[in-house]
This record gives sequence, C-alpha cells and structure tokens, in this order.
Amino acid sequence: MSVRVIGAGLQTTVQDLGRPAHMRQGIPGGGAMDRRACRVANLLVGNDERAAVLEAALIGPSIEFHATTLIAVAGGDLEASIDGTRLPVWHAALVPAGATLRLGAATTGCRAYVAFAGGIDVPCVFESRSTYLRAAFGGVDGRAIRAGDVVGLGEPSSMSRHIAASLARENGAVGIAHWSAGATLRPAYSVEPTVRLLDGTHTSLLSEPSRQRLFTERFRISASSDRMGYRLEGTPLSLERPIELLSEAVAFGTMQLPPGGAPIVLMADRQTTGGYPRIGEVASVDLPLIAQLKPGDFVRFEPISLDDAQALYLAQEAELAQARAGLEWRFSRGTT
Repeated sequence: MSVRVIGAGLQTTVQDLGRPAHMRQGIPGGGAMDRRACRVANLLVGNDERAAVLEAALIGPSIEFHATTLIAVAGGDLEASIDGTRLPVWHAALVPAGATLRLGAATTGCRAYVAFAGGIDVPCVFESRSTYLRAAFGGVDGRAIRAGDVVGLGEPSSMSRHIAASLARENGAVGIAHWSAGATLRPAYSVEPTVRLLDGTHTSLLSEPSRQRLFTERFRISASSDRMGYRLEGTPLSLERPIELLSEAVAFGTMQLPPGGAPIVLMADRQTTGGYPRIGEVASVDLPLIAQLKPGDFVRFEPISLDDAQALYLAQEAELAQARAGLEWRFSRGTT
C-alpha cells in the first residue's frame, strides 16, 4: 500500500519517536516535536506508538490514497478534510481509495501528525525512520516530502483491521469515527502557554533579577526558531558572573543561556552536547505545549520540582496506557 503526495505543504517530514539510543555516538535524538500527539495518532489507528507518521508544520500537505486506508490526525489543527469533508483532530477515519486528504493552514498549534494504519514504511537509519534534515538522512531520502512522492505504508495490525471494519460498518462516504482521543490525552495548546520548568545545572548562577524575570515575564518565540531549538525574545537574562564551561549532555527541553542573554530551548533535533549554561529543563509533560508554538507566539514559565514533574509524567503515561487498553478491549477481537 502507498499514498501519493499531491502538495507537500510548508515542511512535511516523516517522524517517529527518534534515536535516543544513539546520542552517545553524537547522533541527535530527533523524532516528532510533539510526541504525545504522535503517539496518540498511532494509537487511534491501531499502530505501535513508535510507528512513523507525517509531521506537517504550519501548512499541511495534500495526499491521494491508492487504497482504502485507516488514518488519524492529531496535534495542531490544520483544518484536515477528506474530499471536502472536515476531519476533526484526534479522530480516526477510513479514507476510500482515490480520495484526497488535505491539510491547510494551522488554526491551533502549528504541527499536525498524520498516522496511517501500518505506519510509513521508509528505511530505518540508526533504528529510526525519522527525518533529520540537517544531516539529510532518515525519512524520504533525508528530506522533506515533495509533490509527486509516493510513500509506502506497512502492513496494518489486526487491531487496525478491526478498527477499519468497524468504521466501514458506520456507513457514510467517509468513515470518520464517532469516538476520539479523550480530553486527558489532548494537550491544552495555546499561543501563550505556561510551561513548567525544572532547575537546570546552572540555574543558581542566574542573577536574582534574571531569575525573577524568568518566572514573571513572557517570552516571544523568535523567527529563527526551528526543530533544533526555540530562541526566546524578551528582556535579556544574565548570570551573576561570566563562566567558562565544558560541553556536557543536553536534552529535549534543556534551556541554555548564550552570552547575548536570549534563552534557547533545545527541541527534537538538538545537538547532543552544549557548552552554554543550562538554566532550566522543561518538564516532559509540557514539551508538546512549546513544540506547538510558532514564531510570534509567547510562552511563560513557572517553576516545578523534580518530584512533581515526575508525578505528572507518570500520570500522563498512565493515561496513555489506559487509552491503549481501552482500544485493545474494544477492537482487538473485532467487537464494536
């Protein structure tokens, strides 16, 4: 099975959950910017959560289907439609052969994830199908997808087939599911979210006025932001005194402070080490909120303890496990 790309959108790439096992070799972790949306999209079509999906940023692609295919769109709302019929975000749908899925401009968030039953079947590079644009590997020839690309799909799981059969019985030219991902699985996207921040290795080196500004002022997402990092504009932050550091490991969500005083939050395609002071770490549960921001949006920060951040993370994983169990109970044996 395969789909044909009619229009590529602004930047549409193949992504999964990345290459965390190869960071010790200097290979960026990469993967989906909004991992919760990526995982939920896969759940909705009966895929393994690590299956490869399309990540569409700001303006989405148009895709023609060669065969009837189960899909789901999650994350930011790019006004998806199937032959003109609106496809709500966080819903699964059965797309007939010959139909066209169109994603437009972002109205909420900025990144949508399109999961296909069976996942996108492109070669694995360092145990991942994710596209790493800076080094031009992974995905479709290491690049964003283009009009005219034909993208292969994997073999749907038995649960995917049961979900598809259920939707086929619901009638209608386009089989959009009447059920969807629950509210607890959907991040509260906003153009000015409050993101929780743990202390970083060098938070204590911030001057007191800078530490206060970090948690009281809002920061604008710079136009120079990308999948590697988000540069934040606002009143410059500073340390009590200049320091020289050896490069050390950084993570998805590490906030660095370069000499100019504009913090940078490292994102999915970050480097593996960095030598700037690390003044914070975005709580994992809030990474989707910042991943869905576009240049010109704002973000605020509030402090959180490690214990509270871990508790929120475990609660999120429990919600995903509950959703997975519910879908398996409902569809694994073909019951509806």
